[in-house]
Amino acid sequence: MGSQQLLLIMVGVVILGIMMAVGVDLFKDQASSSNRDALSNDLVNLAIAVQKYYRKPSHMGGGAYSFNGLRFQQLSTKSSNADGQFVLTPEPATATDAFVTITATGSETGRDGTNPVQMQINVWSDSVYVQTLN
Repeated sequence: MGSQQLLLIMVGVVILGIMMAVGVDLFKDQASSSNRDALSNDLVNLAIAVQKYYRKPSHMGGGAYSFNGLRFQQLSTKSSNADGQFVLTPEPATATDAFVTITATGSETGRDGTNPVQMQINVWSDSVYVQTLN
């Protein structure tokens, strides 16, 4: 084989290696983005449950227009799913709390490349605020 053919093979192998590295990075980015979207959906569903609790009368197991006594078990039977783990803060909530926070830790690596995806939602009686932490 001539030196020109060997050079072409080496260039082809290098280009293939670069393409594979870029493909792996794109796959990781897509996986974390999908996990972030799934956590966002889960957090919004939990926020709806929090607002239901807020409006429900106390004799029916609600907060009677407060977050008093709210625990995560009243929102969902499991504090984790395939998307990640969820934590309510403060738990239990008190009557003086103006809002509660639910933090979600995902199953994929986040933007920093080492820690998992993390999102948070603050829930008031009439609104929510979702933010991505990692």
